[in-house]
Amino acid sequence: MAIQRRTAPKQAYLRLADRILKTKTSDQSTQFGTLPSPADIAELVDDLLAALFPGWGRSGVAFGAPNAKLREHLASVLASLERRVEETVFLGLRRRCSKKETEAQCHALAQKQAARFLASLPHVRELLVADLEVAYKADPAATGTDEIISCYPGLFAIAVYRAAHSLLKVGAPIVPRMMTEHAHARTGIDIHPGAHIGSSFFIDHGTGIVVGETTIIGANVRIYQGVTLGALSVKSRNVEEPGKKRHPTIEDDVIIYANATILGGNTVICKGAVVGGNAWITYSVPAGVRVGAGM
Repeated sequence: MAIQRRTAPKQAYLRLADRILKTKTSDQSTQFGTLPSPADIAELVDDLLAALFPGWGRSGVAFGAPNAKLREHLASVLASLERRVEETVFLGLRRRCSKKETEAQCHALAQKQAARFLASLPHVRELLVADLEVAYKADPAATGTDEIISCYPGLFAIAVYRAAHSLLKVGAPIVPRMMTEHAHARTGIDIHPGAHIGSSFFIDHGTGIVVGETTIIGANVRIYQGVTLGALSVKSRNVEEPGKKRHPTIEDDVIIYANATILGGNTVICKGAVVGGNAWITYSVPAGVRVGAGM
């Protein structure tokens, strides 16, 4: 049986709207429509993955397709991607445009940033190929790299992070964070786009991982589900020094097992160290040392 609803007079809705709009955020903003929508970000990420892993996704063009066909398809994906990047970056820029900047100037800047970002994609692809290869070598359950690309949340989160980090480096505001939050919502893996992560990075399982903004991770590092690389304390916006390193440094060849927590900007896990599961680390660990529960 359908529920019958009464229609309130329009004036009642207008009064309710007035009451809602009276409550403002700290920057006096009450509307969020100026930023890209979640659907915009999801489509951007889809196009990015189709560009970084040609032949994968909704395109229907197989990995084994003739080079000419795959090349033509990839070129069309890149054209679509450039438009999406321009549009979403423009929305992020417009939010921060000063009164002296016109909308046309914001558009021009978005175009420049999109072009620089697309030029960085070959390097992003090289990093992801290394990530993919180490995932295949490290996980005996993987039947092929195509399975890892299609199924593994760790690679998805890393791919989105690497693209978002590259977009952040060309100066795009807001959108890189929205991209990694899209990956966070989908995988449970929270990597801030400002983190610096070296090559051959492997996330096994992945759910619950947190990598903070100022984290530095070296090459050939492996981390498991539930790992937190976080700040030792959280201070108010007025007290904290801008740009201060708050999150740990993880050097090359480190393994961090499930549910370990490593905190602090001065904390360094040195080359080849192993951090055991459920460990709580707020101090530096020398190279090659094993620490933590059960170690």
